[in-house]
Amino acid sequence: MRFLSSLYSLSVFSSKPHPFNSIFTPLLNHLHISFIHCETHSTQQTLLFMDASEETLRKTLTEKQNSVTTQANVVRNLKGAKAAKSEIDAAVEALNALKLEKTSIEQQLQAVLNSDGSGNSLNREAFRHAVVNTLERRFFYKPSFSIYGGVAGLYDYGPPGSAVKSNVLAFWRQHFVLKENMLEVDCPCVTPEVVLKASGHVDKFTDLMVKDEKTGMCYRADHLLKDFCKEKLEKDFSLPVEKIADFKHVLAVLDDLSTEQLGAKIKEYGITAPDTKNPLSDPYPFNLMFQTSIGPSGESTGYMRPETAQGIFVNFNYLYYYNGNKLPFAAAQIGQAFRNEISPRQGLLRVREFTLAEIEHFVDPSDKSHRKYGEVVDLEFLMFPREEQMAGNQAKRTRLGDAVSKGIVNNETLAYFIGRVYLFLTRLGIDKERLRFRQHLANEMAHYAADCWDAEIECSYGWVECVGIADRSAYDLNAHSAKSGVALDAHEKLQEPREIEKLVIAPMKKELGLEFKGNQKKAMNEKEAMEMKATLESKGEVEFHVCTLGKAVTIKSSMVSISIEKKKEHQRVFTPSVIEPSFGIGRIIYCLFEHSFYTRPSKAGDEQLNVFRFPSLVAPVKCTVFPLVQNQEYENVAEQISQSLTGSGILHKIDITGTSIGKRYARTDELGVPLAITVDSSSSVTIRERDSKEQIRVGIDEVAAVVKAVTEGQSTWTDIQQRYPAHSSTAVDE
Repeated sequence: MRFLSSLYSLSVFSSKPHPFNSIFTPLLNHLHISFIHCETHSTQQTLLFMDASEETLRKTLTEKQNSVTTQANVVRNLKGAKAAKSEIDAAVEALNALKLEKTSIEQQLQAVLNSDGSGNSLNREAFRHAVVNTLERRFFYKPSFSIYGGVAGLYDYGPPGSAVKSNVLAFWRQHFVLKENMLEVDCPCVTPEVVLKASGHVDKFTDLMVKDEKTGMCYRADHLLKDFCKEKLEKDFSLPVEKIADFKHVLAVLDDLSTEQLGAKIKEYGITAPDTKNPLSDPYPFNLMFQTSIGPSGESTGYMRPETAQGIFVNFNYLYYYNGNKLPFAAAQIGQAFRNEISPRQGLLRVREFTLAEIEHFVDPSDKSHRKYGEVVDLEFLMFPREEQMAGNQAKRTRLGDAVSKGIVNNETLAYFIGRVYLFLTRLGIDKERLRFRQHLANEMAHYAADCWDAEIECSYGWVECVGIADRSAYDLNAHSAKSGVALDAHEKLQEPREIEKLVIAPMKKELGLEFKGNQKKAMNEKEAMEMKATLESKGEVEFHVCTLGKAVTIKSSMVSISIEKKKEHQRVFTPSVIEPSFGIGRIIYCLFEHSFYTRPSKAGDEQLNVFRFPSLVAPVKCTVFPLVQNQEYENVAEQISQSLTGSGILHKIDITGTSIGKRYARTDELGVPLAITVDSSSSVTIRERDSKEQIRVGIDEVAAVVKAVTEGQSTWTDIQQRYPAHSSTAVDE
C-alpha cells in the first residue's frame, strides 16, 4: 500500500461535538468542506462549496473595504481643500467608524474560518501542543538522536509508547492473523533493485521537489503550494471572490497537477523558500526510496523497502503450496518500511522509518465472495463514496451490505475487510464519529485497481489516511511473473475437461543451436509466433532479433515448428487477484493518542490534569500498586499483590514514592493506566477506575482476578462494582 497524500478536502473543525470533558472540548470539533475536481472551473462552481456565512462575510468585507477607501479619500480631499475643522473631524469620525465595522467583520470571518460550525472557537494547534507536550514529557515518543540535534522524520518510542505499539500490534495479530487463519511471513528490509523495478517503485515512487536556488535546501513542491493557498484562504481577508475560487480549485486538484503545472503555479503566486525567501527551482521528481549496495563490491543495487507487500508477492508459490494449493488465503507481514521523505512534518504522521502491517488476500478473480461476509454486512459507519465527493456532499452513515448491493463497494471480500478494519480501529479506541471510509476518486485509482478505500481518521491535522483497503486485481503477481519468468499462478481442477486451442512452439535443437550458439531462449507472444509461422510458410526463413545475442539471426523453417493444437484441459490456470488492507501503525497510534486525550480540573481547581483514556486493550500499563504511606507492612502487601499480578500476566507498576496518593493517581492517569490499587490495610485494598475515579474495596487474594477480568474484557467496571463494596475517601486529593 502506498500512502500518498491526497487533498480532496480541506478539513477544519466540525459541528459535531466530541465527548471530551475538558477545556479542549471545542478543539476537536470538525467541519469538512469538500471540493470537486472539475474539467471546467468557474467561480460559481467553487462558491457552491464555500460556507454560506463565509461567502457573505467576504462580500461584506470587500464592500466595507471599498467604503473605507472612499471615506479616506474624502478626508484627504477635505484636508487638501483646508475645509472647516468641524467638517474634517466629522469625516474622520465616519472613517474611524467604518474601520471599526471592517475590523468587526474581519473578526467574524476569522471566527467562521476557525469554528466548528456552531460558534465554538477552535485552536487546533493549542490542543495538539498539549497532547504532544504530554507524550514527549512522559516519553511515549521523542525525536531520535536529539542530543545531537535530531534528524527530521525519525522518532524513538519510549517505554509507554513501545508498550502501546506492542499492544496495538498484538491486537492486530489477534484480530486478523488468528481470526482469519492467515499465513504470517517476515521478509528482509533490504530489497534487490530487480524486485522493486518489477513492482514499479524504481520508476514511479516519486514526489516532486524544489530547491532553494541559493542554499540548496529541498522542499516538497505540492506542500509549499498547499500551505500557501490555505494560509491565504485563512488569513487574507481582502481576497476577491475570483482569487478565493482559484486557491480552492488548486487545493481540489493538487494531486492532478503535472510537473509543469505545479511549477507554473509556484511562479504565478511568487512562492519562495519558507526559510530564506530565496527563489525556488523548477519542480523535479525525487525517488523516495533509500538506495544502498548489497555486498562489498557495490555492484548489486538494493533499496530499503518502501512497503512490506513485495516480500509476500514474490513468495506466492511457496505460500500457495503451504496452504495446500487452495484459494482463497491471506498472507500477512508486520515490519519496518522506509521512505526518504523530502520534508517530513506532522510528527508521527509523516516519517522516514515506520511500521506497516499489511495483508495480501489472494482470491479467484471470478469469485470475490467471502464466506464470513455475513458477519459484517449489517455494520453501519461513515462512508464517503466518490459520487458523494464529486457532488460536494458529506460522508454519510451507511450500512455496509447496502454499499455492496448498490455496487458502491466492488465486491464482498473488499467489503469484508472494510468491516473488519472498522471493528479493529473502534475497538482500539478510535472515535467512530471521527472515522470514515473514503473511496478513491477516478483520478486517484491505479489503472489496475478494481476499487480502493481509505480508512481516514480525523485529528488536529484534519482527515488522515491510516489504512488503505484496495482490490489490486492481479497486477503485482503478473508484474513479478513477467520480470522473473516464474509463473505465479493458481490452479483449479475442472469437473469436466474442456477442449482448448494451444500454441505449441517446438525448436529443432540441433539446427537451431548452430545459429544461436547455445543460447536458444527467446520469449514470444502468440501474435509474434503466428507472424513467424506465416513468414516461414511463405518464404522459408525469417529474420529474428535475439536480445541475448544483441543481433538478428536467420530462422529457417527446418529450425522450428509452430502450430496450434487442440488439447483437453483438466484444470484452469489463472493469476489470483489481491485484496490488500495496509495499516500505517504509527498514524493509527498518533490518532489514538489524540482521541484518548482529555483534561479535567484538579480537586483544588487550580490546574488541569492530563488523562489518556486508553482502553485496557492498548493501555501501556494495566494497573499500578500504591502503598498508601511508606510503611513496611503495606510495602510487603504491595509486593505480594505484584507477584500475583505477574503470575496472571498483568503488566503493572509499583509506586512507593512518598508523594501523595492524589499526585500518584495523576501521574498514572497521564500514562493512561486504567486501574490503580491502593494498599491501605493488610487484608484488603481499594481499586480505583481511571475515568470515573470511583473505588471499590477488594480482598488481597482477589485483586489479580478482578484486575484480569476488567483489563481483559471479561467483565466491565460496572459489573465489578455490583460485586464489591464501594469505597470513598475524603483524604485522597484528586
